[in-house]
Amino acid sequence: MKKIIALALAVVLTLALGAVALADGSLEAIQEKGKYILGLDDSFPPMGYRDEDNNIVGYDIDLAQEVCARLGVELALQPIDWSAKEMELASGNIDCIWNGMSRTADREASMSLSIDYLNNKIVLMVNNPDIQAKEDLEGKVVAVQAGSFAEEVLEYEDYAEYVASLKEVRSYPDYLTAIMDLQNGNVDAIAIDQVVANFRMASLNDDSLFLVDNLEDDLYCIGFRKADVALCDAVNQALRDMAADGTLGAICEKWFDSDISLVVAE
Repeated sequence: MKKIIALALAVVLTLALGAVALADGSLEAIQEKGKYILGLDDSFPPMGYRDEDNNIVGYDIDLAQEVCARLGVELALQPIDWSAKEMELASGNIDCIWNGMSRTADREASMSLSIDYLNNKIVLMVNNPDIQAKEDLEGKVVAVQAGSFAEEVLEYEDYAEYVASLKEVRSYPDYLTAIMDLQNGNVDAIAIDQVVANFRMASLNDDSLFLVDNLEDDLYCIGFRKADVALCDAVNQALRDMAADGTLGAICEKWFDSDISLVVAE
């Protein structure tokens, strides 16, 4: 009897949560205005960045374009200061944060997060062959992008002793500026997203740059306001449908030469 009651309560709770998602109005609000405003750092290739014609392109942009087509709305791209992304979302200036945003416990507490759609890694970019691991950076300068997951990783308690061994952790507004300082010898390494590092190294054609170590796995997801459950659910379903019909795999092939998506068709 207790098991039956528990099961009944679980069903009621599931239905109630579903009703809340339908009732929050976030999906209907987007569809009524006909526009879905995506907040991004427009210097974060290959996820979202400006091409030679100053158009914003990237893997996340292609995903979002397809999701919006399935939701019947227009995609609007809104470049933001990445370090202020949570404020931009909370203020209503954007409808989501979608640009290689990492899943963290703090974001799980403050936002509705989508399913994980890509597994990245935080690595170290260096140009000194004597540096083969993070331990080789003792007394040296490590760069990070302000507001990035790499910056957060180095603030973890587990990294406190390691960071204390460094001369400095230096924050930059974007990775490209940090890479220029690495090339000029002003920093000794950059803690950076692997997908961004690989793209930048290929485009810069600088054989002296290479990657070492894996500081942390980095799961990418999309951030919505905590109350916008219906919108989050609709985007999740669109991504799953794209995985099922092969659209998601094709977009992955375009940007990464293989299907590296984590999204599972349902």
